[in-house]
Amino acid sequence: MKYYLVAGEASGDLHGANLMKALKERDADADFRYFGGDLMQAEGGTLAKHYADMAFMGFVEVLFNLKTILKNLRTCKQDILQYQPDVLVLIDFPGFNLKIAEFAKQNNLLVCYYISPKVWAWNQKRVLKIKRIVDHLFCILPFEVQFYKEWGMDIDYVGNPLLDAVDAFTPDPDFREKHNLQNKKIIAFLPGSRKQEISRLLPDMVASARRFPDFMLVVAGAPSFNADYYTQYLNGADVPVIFDSTYDILCNAEAALVASGTATLETALFNVPQVVLYKGNALTIGIARMLVKIKFISLVNLIMDKLVVKELIQEDCNPKVIATELDKLLNDNTYRTEMLRNYDLLDERMGLPGASAKTASLILKYASKK
Repeated sequence: MKYYLVAGEASGDLHGANLMKALKERDADADFRYFGGDLMQAEGGTLAKHYADMAFMGFVEVLFNLKTILKNLRTCKQDILQYQPDVLVLIDFPGFNLKIAEFAKQNNLLVCYYISPKVWAWNQKRVLKIKRIVDHLFCILPFEVQFYKEWGMDIDYVGNPLLDAVDAFTPDPDFREKHNLQNKKIIAFLPGSRKQEISRLLPDMVASARRFPDFMLVVAGAPSFNADYYTQYLNGADVPVIFDSTYDILCNAEAALVASGTATLETALFNVPQVVLYKGNALTIGIARMLVKIKFISLVNLIMDKLVVKELIQEDCNPKVIATELDKLLNDNTYRTEMLRNYDLLDERMGLPGASAKTASLILKYASKK
């Protein structure tokens, strides 16, 4: 069977790769073509475009890069028509993928959407469009089931694929020695996988951590960049940037500064106390505050429906405030223990691994009935 997958950022690449692996286990004739990244490419098939050329976050940022986005949309549509897949699998990335879904539906392709667009956050009426253009929707957050039910939409809840990735991970026992990290405890920096995240957050991360000279600072590098790209935002600090080792970094970290996104949940699943950071274009933040209907930005807090990890947004995301929160994570035992206790409750709520396998089985079932 022929599968066309579209993932537009690092988290989608991870989930896409795990889904491809599960599909290959169930379909010996699986053939893949995709917009994705290095992890998906490692599973085989043909990479049509890398997500590094696609990931733009925020209303204003999208506007400034509209020409590139429209070009990517045209390329994707043409490539899908040329490939003629048995099923189109869209992974998160709603601003792009909902347009692809509408196009695919017009061309009588089976549309499966893996990882629901976060329509519960703002403009909830988009559910009506999803009902019209998506054949099968696979959700990964527990609270989404009731949300879609209230809109009269049947969805498949498959659990969270991050549990699959964490469950499959084997720590490298020589990680510290390989990277000369033996002598100090580690503060992990996870500044995101987009250019604007790294440029806005990494300098503040470095500045805030200068108060903690007894700790080693380590940046988890995104695979779509090189070390030189990060160096320009380190302001001369001697901070190693380690690529393709985020989980090993978390396994060895005492605390973490994390860009808002999937990484906040990954950090919690590795039981690392964290501060969540978000800084965007001022106009983007202003628009978001008018439109967004949710209380929190981090997945940890959204799933738990309470403040478990501190979120520092825009003006609060500055070196002084970040350092204050980081000090509490490292030195306030009561604060730290309470966060870890909530992580245990989060683990219970998240359930067991198996999202990739369940989603692959459902895609095959629905495709066979087409």
